[in-house]
Amino acid sequence: MVKRGIFYLFLCLLFGTCAKFKKGQIDYREEMRKFVKKISSYAKGINPNFIVIAQNGQELLTKNGKSTGEVVLDYINALDGIGREELFYGYEEDDFPTPESIRDYLLPFMELAKNNGKKILVIDYCETPAFIDDSYSQSEIRGYISFAADHRELDNIPSYPPTPYKVNADDIISLSKARNFLCLINPGLFSTKDDFLNALRNTDYDILIIDLFYEDEQLTKQDISSLKFKKNGGRRLVIAYMSIGEAEDYRYYWQEEWEENPPPWLAEENPEWPGNYKVRYWYKEWQDIIFGNDSSYTKRILDSGFDGLYLDLIDAFEYFEEEKD
Repeated sequence: MVKRGIFYLFLCLLFGTCAKFKKGQIDYREEMRKFVKKISSYAKGINPNFIVIAQNGQELLTKNGKSTGEVVLDYINALDGIGREELFYGYEEDDFPTPESIRDYLLPFMELAKNNGKKILVIDYCETPAFIDDSYSQSEIRGYISFAADHRELDNIPSYPPTPYKVNADDIISLSKARNFLCLINPGLFSTKDDFLNALRNTDYDILIIDLFYEDEQLTKQDISSLKFKKNGGRRLVIAYMSIGEAEDYRYYWQEEWEENPPPWLAEENPEWPGNYKVRYWYKEWQDIIFGNDSSYTKRILDSGFDGLYLDLIDAFEYFEEEKD
C-alpha cells in the first residue's frame, strides 16, 4: 500500500506502451503471474470459496502490457478482484486529484478487468470532504467500490463519511455483492488488540481488509470470526492483506542474520519504507514462505478463518525491469 511506479507510468504514457525490460532470460511479469496463480490455486484448493484480490500491477492483465492487448486468461481467472490505489485521488500528492493522463491510462485496465467479471476495489488518498464524496461517486458510476483513506498509512477508521458509503444491512457472502470496504492494515494507533477488534466490530463496512497480525500477535480464528458480522447484523467479508513483492523485517519469518548475510532471493531495502526489502519473488525459497506448506503465510491466513487475500506489491516486476546492471 505505497506510492510507487510514477516514473514507470510516465514511460508508459510517453511511449504509448509498457515494454518489457528483461535481465537475462527472466520474464519478470510472467514470473509474477505464475506466483499469483500458484498462491490462488493453493488457497482455493483448501477453500474453494476463498477470495483472491491483486492490487496494482494492471499491466499483468494483458500479454503486451497494454489495456488493448490480449487478456492473459489464466491469470485473470485466478483472481476474484482487482485493487487499484490512487485512481482518482492521491497519485502525485495526497488530497489532490490524480492527473487526468494517469486516470486515462489506468481506467481502461479497470474496465478490462470488470468486463472479465472481476470486482474493482479502489483506494484513494484524500481528506477534503468534497474530494471524498467525488472519489466515492467516481467509483460508483463505473460499478467499482472504493475506500477514501484520509491517512496514507491506512491506520484508522475515517470519521467522514460518518457511515460507510452505501451502508446496508445485507449479508455479504461474495465479493460481487459488496458496496463498500475499509482497509486498515496498520493497527498501531489502537492501544490494545481488543481496542482494535472492538473498533472494527462497531462498523458497518461490507468488507474489512486487515493484517493477519496485531503488532506481533497473530489474530486467532475466534478474533476473525468475531469480525464477520457488521454492527447492524449483516454478514461481511474479512480479507487478509499480504505483501508478496517485498519482505518485511517485522514479520514472523524474518531472520536477523539476513541483514548481514542475505539469502540470494533478498534484494535491496526500499528507501521509501525502511524495513521493507525487495525480493526476487520467482525464487522457490521466497515462495515457500508465502504458500504451499503448513507454516506458510497463506496457510496461516487460511487457518485464521479469513475469507480471502489482498495481495500487494504485485507490481514488484517494475523494480526488476528498471534495475540497471
